[in-house]
Amino acid sequence: MSKKPILINRRALIAAGVATVLLPSLAKAQQGNEPAGQRRTDMKIRMTFGSQTMIATLYDNPSARDFYSMLPLDLTIEDFSSNEKIVHLPRKLTEEGSGPFENEQPYDLCYFKSWGNLALFCAPYEHTGLIRLGRFDEGYEALHIRGEFPVRIEPVR
Repeated sequence: MSKKPILINRRALIAAGVATVLLPSLAKAQQGNEPAGQRRTDMKIRMTFGSQTMIATLYDNPSARDFYSMLPLDLTIEDFSSNEKIVHLPRKLTEEGSGPFENEQPYDLCYFKSWGNLALFCAPYEHTGLIRLGRFDEGYEALHIRGEFPVRIEPVR
């Protein structure tokens, strides 16, 4: 049985060359640390409860900007489950521009759309129903302290 030679026309060859150059860079862009709408900004917040202080950097998305515009706030932080604390906000945040995100990590600061509360994670989680607002940079160990506390949330200027 003889094999037929595979013939490639010039267009197919050029298309293959372009794909070889472009696809790796597109894949790399999608695998970065910060998905679309998740780029860090200069908006930083301080959360203080008890003698604990945490600093988070917010991301460049409409929900994070809406949250930042509400500050300062005096609220309550409480345990929700073994991997998160929650803070009930005085009003819901905009959900404009929200969408799925990747690379969920402990110490993410998120907004739970259904209940309108902040979700502060200290262990792995799944992003279902969440908008990531930012990540804690400092003091995130405080999320492991169990209990309910008054919390002050304010911009860091």
